Amino acid sequence: MLVKQFTQVLEIRTRGKRLYPFTAEVAKWVASRGVETGLLTIFCQHTSASLVIQENADPDVILDIADYFERIAPENDPHYRHTAEGPDDMPAHLRTALTQTSLTIPVIGGRMALGTWQGIYLFEHRSSAHRRSVVLHLMA
Repeated sequence: MLVKQFTQVLEIRTRGKRLYPFTAEVAKWVASRGVETGLLTIFCQHTSASLVIQENADPDVILDIADYFERIAPENDPHYRHTAEGPDDMPAHLRTALTQTSLTIPVIGGRMALGTWQGIYLFEHRSSAHRRSVVLHLMA
């Protein structure tokens, strides 16, 4: 049996620390591939940004998650050794280590098998604007 594979790189422009939804872009790309049943991998090519699947209905959830990470990996912690790239860099690496750089989502009936309230987010951990690359890989 021949396995079909498709890839795409999305660029997500960020404007500082927060969660950026991009479920619609991924859903549109998956639908355009014509795959009924498959497996989608989403991979973030960065060490200071990550990926999460999280609630997409109540914006307070996203704000609370961002606030929580500010508390557990604060800037300017005197215990950090890696400070050459600014006060937000080491906390960004810690936040990425605590989350994910890769997600795997089944595709069923031509659509991602996300739950009703689930959305896909890029979690930017740096304070300044960045262009983040996210690789999509779909196998059918």
